[in-house]
Amino acid sequence: MKDLFDYCRFGDLRLNSRIVRTGLWESEREKTGNLTPEIYDRYENIAASGVGLIITELISLYPRDVFSKYSHTTHFTQFVREAKDLTDLVHVYGVPVFAQLGFVQYNKKTEQNMKIEDLTIDDIRKIQTDFIIAARKIDFAGFDGIQIGLGNYYFLARFINPNFNSREDKYGGNTFNRLRIVLEIIKVIKQTTKLHINCRLNAFDGTTNGMTLEETINIAKLLENHGVDSLQITRPRSPQFFTKENTAKNPLIEATNEIIRNVNIPVILGGGANSQKQINDILNKTDIEFVSMQRPFVYDSSFLVDWQIEGDGISGCKTCNNCYWKKTSTCFINRNPQLNVETNIEF
Repeated sequence: MKDLFDYCRFGDLRLNSRIVRTGLWESEREKTGNLTPEIYDRYENIAASGVGLIITELISLYPRDVFSKYSHTTHFTQFVREAKDLTDLVHVYGVPVFAQLGFVQYNKKTEQNMKIEDLTIDDIRKIQTDFIIAARKIDFAGFDGIQIGLGNYYFLARFINPNFNSREDKYGGNTFNRLRIVLEIIKVIKQTTKLHINCRLNAFDGTTNGMTLEETINIAKLLENHGVDSLQITRPRSPQFFTKENTAKNPLIEATNEIIRNVNIPVILGGGANSQKQINDILNKTDIEFVSMQRPFVYDSSFLVDWQIEGDGISGCKTCNNCYWKKTSTCFINRNPQLNVETNIEF
């Protein structure tokens, strides 16, 4: 029987458990973008808790992206030095850490939030170059891997989606052409860094002429064939908690399971579980071997310690989603997770 606290392999990496912590927003950074003591403390708590893999909060590719005020960027002063301190701290606990990299808007001088069909080839080369330069910085900073944001409604998620990409050149049309911008980035990152490459993909999106599960499976196969080391499966809107009953019938679980059956690289279920029993049921009733969690770590960065002791843990997160909507890395219910003190706050 599989257990969430199994020691296991993730490609070439060794994990202390099957739990992957995926970050989102970074509200505790300084205005200049630099890391604060609170950020280092949070990462140390997560690394020491028994987590298998840490994926950072979003690192925005561009400092003027729509989400850049809520995230890090590789452009901020001393990014490599400070990030190296962070990765060294996480590695003390034998935990690998990936940098999550993505962006939402592409802006060019006075042209803001450009449409995919309006990008020139030079624009595409600019995006690719910026990604590769950022990946080099991430490698220098000691990260074990990079997560390329191809999910949710990030720019590259729209680029590879037939509902948004109406280009008629070699970067539009069929699946391979729409994915070409990403495959070319991956090729150079593989040639110039030692990073494990993970791609975050939407399982489906429900839009007219958009991403179906069949299309995602085709993309997953192409990514594997072109050097991607692992995948994380999500959906455009942030996943909500699964019901305790019939978890194997949850659409995201079913889609992730089907993708796993079509590739030979590790695949992470992208969020939604909130209890030890739920996760172990998923692990033992499906082919899924890795489960991502985000909000429970916002509520309490050390909750896995209690789960290991109790053996039947349930996250204290109430799924109020304020950490998501208000774009913070802190919980609005549990103001002091180290003391496990809740405050009554009305919204």
